[in-house]
Amino acid sequence: MTRERRRRSGGRRQAADTVPQLPWRHVENHFRPMEVLRPEQLDAVHDYSMRILEEFGIELMNAEARSILEDAGAEVDHDTGVVRMDRGLVEEAIARAPSTFTLTPRNRERALDFGGHSINFTTVGGPPAVHDCVRGRRTGNHEDYRDLLRLAQSLNIIHMIGNQPTSPQDLPPTTRHLDTYHSTLTLTDRVFMLTAVGEQRALDGIRMSAIARGETLEQLADHPAAMTIINVNSPRRFDGALTDGLMTMARHGQAVAITPFTLMGAMTPVTLAAALAQQNAEALFGVALTQIIRPGAPVMYGSFTSNVDMRTGAPAFGTPENTKANIASGQLARRYGLPYRTTNANASNVVDAQAAYETEMALWGAVMGGANLVYHAAGWLEGGLTASFEKMVLDAELLQSMAETLTPLDVDEESFGLEAMSEVGPGGHFFGTDHTMARYRTAFYQPMLSDWQNHDAWESAGARDATQRATDIWQQLLAAYEEPAMEPAVSEELEAYVAHRREEIERDGLGSE
Repeated sequence: MTRERRRRSGGRRQAADTVPQLPWRHVENHFRPMEVLRPEQLDAVHDYSMRILEEFGIELMNAEARSILEDAGAEVDHDTGVVRMDRGLVEEAIARAPSTFTLTPRNRERALDFGGHSINFTTVGGPPAVHDCVRGRRTGNHEDYRDLLRLAQSLNIIHMIGNQPTSPQDLPPTTRHLDTYHSTLTLTDRVFMLTAVGEQRALDGIRMSAIARGETLEQLADHPAAMTIINVNSPRRFDGALTDGLMTMARHGQAVAITPFTLMGAMTPVTLAAALAQQNAEALFGVALTQIIRPGAPVMYGSFTSNVDMRTGAPAFGTPENTKANIASGQLARRYGLPYRTTNANASNVVDAQAAYETEMALWGAVMGGANLVYHAAGWLEGGLTASFEKMVLDAELLQSMAETLTPLDVDEESFGLEAMSEVGPGGHFFGTDHTMARYRTAFYQPMLSDWQNHDAWESAGARDATQRATDIWQQLLAAYEEPAMEPAVSEELEAYVAHRREEIERDGLGSE
């Protein structure tokens, strides 16, 4: 190694050491889930959702999927595209879904469990714009995309990469997924979300995941690697291209999170009971389709139910109604024995107090609802239209604090500290006792972003607020980033696949094999 390279490496290590953060960990939530629905109310939501499927049905804009469901026993109107399913067919299908599953990326040490007590956090996915306090708000591009990946890889509390932390608008839409998959697989070693708009985008992601693990598609199906989000076009419509993606993922044994995006007052009736019933009908319809296609395919019950501002029609997040929906949706997912996905979104336009308290409200709803996956957990701003570098750091602090809150207590003879109490008389202090000295480095959570200095010290240090400190942190982390190792042969095979597919798509269009 040259002197210059050693100096740069030393600089990276030094920068990494200056940002305190928790080590990578699997987070488990052993709190008893909160329940906002009484048992008879939960049964009523189920019953009304079954009536929605039986009496009104779902518009399924995919002829192949309609035929599959018709063969399975559903009532299909091919003229309108509406599919009605009776509760017996729905319940029989969803009973085949696994209650837990594992996704394994190219770094097997980063495998994640979904279901049970597990809770996983992802980056934001899909915003067309990005913002940071150095360069301002701008249209997302590929270099921003790569920087967001580098930042996510540098933050240990982020378990998973959302579907395109920003949508890079400088890349051609038909081949964008190839470049984003390649960047994600090389710049991170974590589970990530695929783009499932159509069969080919999903299939490219599945094949590239198999290459990254050095396995066949059959091996990948036995031990899945990837997930996608299938949003329902509420009310009661499944898009044709997304259904193609759903079927492709299920056929190859990869995970799907069926997530109705339901804003009360706009996309559902204005009441929470109606929103939950509609969400439940839409989610179970998608879950049933995955299990009819491939029984046992990994699938999640998704919820993204909030409300609009009835004065303007604008979406609102982190509201009391959103928080209650996160808790109630967990009750529904547990009723069916399904892993549960939800979100901790906010509606703020800048990284400010509103962004923090709305995110925290929704996050508590997700945690107390028993969520196994909190999607958009880090970086979401402006109602999901912008990925923010500072917000990703702020969210990492919130998520770390939550992970520490979920850590079980030690309650044993040593933890009671009676010996220390015997050393310190009334009115004394415990700073110098052996009990304190043995534990003071690790006794409490050390924040990444919070500043606990007194006012004089804080002012002397530049009087920087949390957003300004977040700017410092993401810059330090990007300077310290090191790309995770990849075997040269794997790297070459990935590059060859992207080049081959790009040539095919540019010649024949995205529908070609």
